[in-house]
Amino acid sequence: MTSFLGTQYTWLLVALPLAGATILLFGGRRTDAWGHLLGCATSVASFGVGATLLTDILGRAGDDRVIHQKLFSWIPVGGLQVDFGLQTDQLSMCFVLLITGVGSLIHIYSIGYMTEDPDRRRFFGYLNLFLASMLLLVVADNYLVLYVGWEGVGLASYLLIGFWYHKPSAATAAKKAFVMNRVGDAGLAVGMFLIFSTFGTLSYAGVFAGAPAAGRGPLTAMGLLLLLGACAKSAQVPLQAWLGDAMEGPTPVSALIHAATMVTAGVYLIVRSGPLYNLAPDAQLAVVIVGAVTLLFGAFIGCAKDDIKRALAASTMSQIGYMVLAAGLGPAGYAFAIMHLLTHGFFKAGLFLGSGAVIHAMHEEQDMRRYGGLRAALPVTFATFGLAYLAIIGVPPFAGFFSKDAIIEAALGVGGTHGMVLGGAALLGAGVTAFYMTRVMLMTFFGQSRWAPGTHPHEAPKVMAWPMILLAIGSVFSGGLLAYGGTLQHWLEPVVGVHEEAAHALPSWVSTTVALAVVAVGVAVAMRMYGGKAVIPRVSPVQVSVLTTAARADLYGDAFNEEVFMRPGAQLTDALVTVDNAGVDGSVNALGTLVGRTSDRLRGLQTGFARNYALSMLAGAVLVAALILAVRLW
Repeated sequence: MTSFLGTQYTWLLVALPLAGATILLFGGRRTDAWGHLLGCATSVASFGVGATLLTDILGRAGDDRVIHQKLFSWIPVGGLQVDFGLQTDQLSMCFVLLITGVGSLIHIYSIGYMTEDPDRRRFFGYLNLFLASMLLLVVADNYLVLYVGWEGVGLASYLLIGFWYHKPSAATAAKKAFVMNRVGDAGLAVGMFLIFSTFGTLSYAGVFAGAPAAGRGPLTAMGLLLLLGACAKSAQVPLQAWLGDAMEGPTPVSALIHAATMVTAGVYLIVRSGPLYNLAPDAQLAVVIVGAVTLLFGAFIGCAKDDIKRALAASTMSQIGYMVLAAGLGPAGYAFAIMHLLTHGFFKAGLFLGSGAVIHAMHEEQDMRRYGGLRAALPVTFATFGLAYLAIIGVPPFAGFFSKDAIIEAALGVGGTHGMVLGGAALLGAGVTAFYMTRVMLMTFFGQSRWAPGTHPHEAPKVMAWPMILLAIGSVFSGGLLAYGGTLQHWLEPVVGVHEEAAHALPSWVSTTVALAVVAVGVAVAMRMYGGKAVIPRVSPVQVSVLTTAARADLYGDAFNEEVFMRPGAQLTDALVTVDNAGVDGSVNALGTLVGRTSDRLRGLQTGFARNYALSMLAGAVLVAALILAVRLW
């Protein structure tokens, strides 16, 4: 029964939320009364299909766990033969369960969070569209179908970030995310062109089978172009500037984008394309550098944010950096990248939903300097948020400890200068993460209350609390379950290859001890700076710190893009307009003027008198006779 479902009805994963989105977005106000329930039902039903597929895969032999389903022949044109095909295997199932499981909890939470919004039905339609697009992305069996889901995710993010479009800041943030992601999408599209020109196919099976015969140059170019696409979707340097502004959307959107869908797409693309990266060490190096830079980039930004959601957004940028770093390590890091992605899905969704509960309780106030002492007023939120906090900073035995510690150990195990640099970056990132997340905890839940007059914090309703509780449970146990006995490494082997231990790996207890010591230092520094303070310092102890100023300006990401890309682009456009006006249009206009003036002169010869025409004919005849005579005499 399950095998039949797996081979025949994989499409239901995508079709259920897509149908929900269609009904809610085209059904109009007639669906307002029950639209939120339909949105949740389709998401939960898709999770049920995913669980059934997992049962099917587990019941198969180890070498028969890839389920293909061809829906139809999409592009049968000459040498370009593309099927609209779906594929579920060990890698895609990790994402399917994360997207539908965590996504369903976010849907349920949104019932309470958006209860007073008159456009709640439209919001759930967009959520369903987001889930359908992301699911199509991860179950596609070729790059072109993946690209359809990729673009759908971009569209859904635009709609959700700008959901409150009456706010200029939200509309601007949505456009910013959309435009920056188009840059990455162009890289992915060109990468697909190169893949097809090299292999003659876009299917994963055909591309990966032909990869060993391809030259190193084309493989490197493919890897760099795919990385460009991943940088935009996963908010990695240099295309990270949209992520903080994306907080203008409702908080459940932030949770969905950061924990279960959009920002994980880039990591999926890199890991799925592992057979290409394994043969292109230069592209792998670029992936590692991007991850290492971004994990520090996001961590330092997070230290300077007073808006609770923007602090968590910077945290996401940093944590995705860890995943990208691990993915760049190849077979030694693929499994750890996915492990951290899965554990991050639990604790980051828990943190964002917890922040939403705090914002809800504080009457939409997001500035942590106006919080303080909320642990007594919001005990459930404090407990669930606190467990997610312990998970993200990597305290054992919580989830983040197992996944982040494994990445740090793998980075240190590279050996030589590279190992020192990568491992040092990962360790520093862990310490800074402990600092800014402890800062968030202290500013929000501890110390004296700094609430605005008339504020009466209240706990979230049960429909919001239960998803937070379930995510907190995942924040506690998911890491240990995935790491136990190399469970995830063995599970992913048929897709990403046999897990390789780092060549220069230190004893686990050494790297773990060092990592925990660094985390402890980060916590201690934050406790010293923010513990028990009635007035929260706005800047670091070094009041004129250049780094603090830069971090508050997102390390000048927007300024860099403006100076390096926007202004030169605008100047180039102005120059091209000038060339067009003076050169192209000028030459066309000059030719037209010449023809017009010549016509005016010739028109003067047309008098309308027969005697003038007869005289002209006589003159012409004489001229012709003279020429003939001259030729003969010559």
